[in-house]
Amino acid sequence: MERNAEEIEKLNFLSGQILDAAIEVHRVLGGPGLLEAIYEEALSYELEMRGLIVERQKTIPVKYKSHHIKHPLFLDLLINDKIIVEVKSTEKFNPVYNAQLLTYLRLTNNSLGLIINFGERYIKDGFHRIVNNFPRM
Repeated sequence: MERNAEEIEKLNFLSGQILDAAIEVHRVLGGPGLLEAIYEEALSYELEMRGLIVERQKTIPVKYKSHHIKHPLFLDLLINDKIIVEVKSTEKFNPVYNAQLLTYLRLTNNSLGLIINFGERYIKDGFHRIVNNFPRM
């Protein structure tokens, strides 16, 4: 599934808005040191104040072949039904977060995901973009 230039531009603009909101949340809450749930709620509120559609802890059913898995996938945030945001608050970033988010993107057939680690001193150091170029089969 090829993404057209207009769609890519919209996703880039939206991810910029999310980054700006995350910087504001990090600044207002005084930086790292709080629980993920606090940053998630604050970021959700900040994004909604900016006119974005935010779904928190969105459940996504998971299917294995023809079998529906009992436990759904929970997305921290789904923004405008287009970008998955995983909120972290950890001192050290673990590369497995990238693989995890890429799996979420593939299962939901979304193109762009963001990992925002509020545990970093500066949000720019904790902001990771993950792109899914492969459609779900």
